[in-house]
Formats: sequence, structure tokens, C-alpha cells
Amino acid sequence: MWKQFLSKSQRKYLKSNNSSSPPPNNSSPNAASCGNAIQQIATVNGHFGGVAAIERAPTAMEPQMSFKDVKDEEKQSLFLSKLNLCCVILDFSDRNKDSTEKDSKRQTLMELVDYLAADNPQFTEPMIAASCRMFSINLFRVFPPHCRFNSFASGEMEEDEPVFDPAWYHLQIVYDLLLRFIMSSSIDVKIAKKYLDNLFILRLLELFDSDDPRERECLKTVLHRIYGKFMAHRSFIRKAVSNIFYRFLFETERHNGIAELLEVFGSVISGFAQPLKEEHKIFLWKALIPLHKPKAVGAYLNQLTYCVIQFIEKEPKLASSVIRGLLKYWPVTNSQKEMMFLGELEEVLEATNMVEFQKCMVPLFQRISRCLNSSHFQVAERALFLWNNDHLINLISQNRQVILPLIYPALERNARWHWNQSVLNVTMNVRKMFSEMDEGLVLACQSNFQEEEEKKTAAEEQRKLIWERLESTAAF
Repeated sequence: MWKQFLSKSQRKYLKSNNSSSPPPNNSSPNAASCGNAIQQIATVNGHFGGVAAIERAPTAMEPQMSFKDVKDEEKQSLFLSKLNLCCVILDFSDRNKDSTEKDSKRQTLMELVDYLAADNPQFTEPMIAASCRMFSINLFRVFPPHCRFNSFASGEMEEDEPVFDPAWYHLQIVYDLLLRFIMSSSIDVKIAKKYLDNLFILRLLELFDSDDPRERECLKTVLHRIYGKFMAHRSFIRKAVSNIFYRFLFETERHNGIAELLEVFGSVISGFAQPLKEEHKIFLWKALIPLHKPKAVGAYLNQLTYCVIQFIEKEPKLASSVIRGLLKYWPVTNSQKEMMFLGELEEVLEATNMVEFQKCMVPLFQRISRCLNSSHFQVAERALFLWNNDHLINLISQNRQVILPLIYPALERNARWHWNQSVLNVTMNVRKMFSEMDEGLVLACQSNFQEEEEKKTAAEEQRKLIWERLESTAAF
């Protein structure tokens, strides 16, 4: 069985390296998907074609041999043979198909992982090239369209059942091997970056759209390690991730890995040097702030909030622009999303200083006033809970001459007409807090509210009288 498996491996490998003709074009969707898959494999083979001469060279090492049974000078040759064996692609959709070959390949991958963990070998250029080729062939693939379109199609905040890849028990070892490869201290980064290049990184980022959350979790760790070790690729990674966000925002509104990418970027942003570069600020304004717009923002809001807070802590002057961005994308008809925005707003305000707060406090409290009068009691209650924050109370108390006239009418309407008892109780507590803060200002606002209500009542009576005259005139 091993001989059949090895001969199959050699035939598939030679076929992939000898095929150089481009895939034919086809206008049908299914043919396009197949064409992309063929083109992807052809590109991978062409991209790592420099390894072909090395791997086709005759070697005395049989892949089934153990690293413990060979001399140190022969381990590199055995390592290349085992990598070549792992380049065979098997069908994992059918568990009963090629079961012996699957077990053999899994065992070989495990041996490679153990070898890197125990020996920490010095990676030569052929070993680096062969490793990258094996990673590309096994990991880079086209996802089925019917899986991809289920991600956010179900509506606002409903979570779909996770889809688990049947090949995961095999892919998991490949990811473990990739992570050990990247973290190895014996790799020459200058040589490795020739093979872990921009194309490799783009293909890796495409895998974040996987339906399997276990794969996305592994990718998150791998991307973070690549960003930390390969400094020459950092700018490219930031631009590539920005493009993924733009495509999600303005084209598809469907992507499975936005939360994981934002989690990686939370660590990246915390390492930005101060003062921030203009490129980083543009990323905040054009990518992170607009990410509040999609319906599925709840799937990644925690990670997004962390990234935004990191920017404000790095440069406090950005706080007012962030708050205005939140107000720009504030939900109008989605109460659940509105509650999430209020939670993020509170975190942003905690990191906001007095100067930046004063720049945006008028539109901010106009919006909060509308939230206080929301007929959805949870939205109104969440808005009232902002007054439990000591930092926010300090900001409000020092600017109460501007803020209280904006929100007092909303507080008074809640106290008179809101249907929910919990909202009514919290409203009375907030009013009491303002009375203790500045009773004279509260009385002035109350007087102004009474005048406005009387004017509204008079206008309504006048309108009613006009309609009665029109009806009587029409009756004649």
C-alpha cells in the first residue's frame, strides 16, 4: 500500500509541475469556480516551481523511514521526501475513501511536527521552499459558494450554526506545522520572505472566510506571528486587510472572518508608534468607523470597539471624530443595534478628554435625548444608565449649561408619559441628580419646557380650529 501511495504521489506531483497551459475560460458560474480552483493550483505550482529540481533529484531516503533511524546529515533529505509525500491532495468529503492513504499522510504530518518540535533543525533554502509549497497545496483552496452565502444572510443578529470542515483533523496538523515553521528560530527571515511573499499572504488572508471557526482561530495566530516576524510585509498586510474590509462594506456584506481580523489588528494597533501616521488614521476613518454600518455588526462589535479605543488612547484628538462617526452610522429602526451603540459610546466617552468632548457634545446629547424617549424600554434604560459612569458625570457637570437644556425635555416627557416603570424610576433618579447639581438651572429648564408645551398646545388648538372652519365651509 505504501508503494502505491508513493507512486500516486509522484505521478500527481510530476503532472502538476509539467502542466503549464492556462485554464480555459467559461462563462457559467460553476465553470468559473472550477476555473478559479484550477488556476489557483496552477499558480501555486508555478509560484514554488523552484523546488521542483530539488525534489525531482534522486534521493536514497524513503518517506516511510523515521527521523530516529537516519543520520543527522540525512535528515534534510528525509524531511524533503516527507514534505513531497504530503503534497498529495485527498478527498475528505467521503470518510471511507482512501482511508489508508489519509492515515499515512496524517502520520507523516505528525512526524514532521514532532521533528520540528524536538530537533529545531536549521532550515536551508530547499527546506523553506518545499515547506511553503506543501502549505500552499494543502491550505489554499476555493470555498464552496453555498457555504459562503449562508454567513450573514439570515438577518440581523441571528447566529448560524457553525460549519465544520470534514478535512479539519488533517488541516489542523498542517496549521500546527506552519505555525512551528514560522516561529522557528533557525529560519533566515531574508530567505523565508522570498517564499512567504505577498501572494502567499493574500492566499492566507482569503482563508479567513472559512466557515469553520477552528480554522479561523488558527489563522488568527498564524497571521499575528507572520506580522511580528516579517517586518517587510507589515505594510502589505495592513493594506490587504483594509481591502477585505472595503469589499465587505461596499460589495458583499458577507465575510466570516471580520472578528478574527479585527482581533489581530487590535494587537497591531497597540504597537503603533506615536504620533500616528496618516496611513493609520485613514484606516480608522475609512475602514473601522464604516464597519459600524452593516447589519451584522454584532458579530464583531467587541473587537471593533477595542480597535477604536486603542486609536483614542494612542491619540486622544481622534475621540471627537470617532464620536461623530458613531452618530453618522447610528441605527434608527434597529433597537438591538442601538443598544450596542450606546454600550460602545460609553466606552469611547471614558477615553475622551474634556476638549474633545466639548467639540461634539451638542449633536451627541441630541442623539442621547432621542434615545431617552425611545418607546423600546431597553434602549431608554440603557441611555439612562450612562449617568452611572463617573467620568461621564464629571464631563456633563462641567458642561451642564449646554447639556441640560438639550436633554431636560426628554427627561420630563419620560417622567410624565413613559409606559415602563423601570424607565420611569431611573428617569426620576437622573432628574434628582441634576437638581442636586444645579437646582436653579433645572428650574429654568422646567420653566422653558412649560412654555414650549403651552405653545405646542396653543398651536394644536389653532390647527384644530382651522380644520373645523374648513369642514363647516365644505358642508355648505
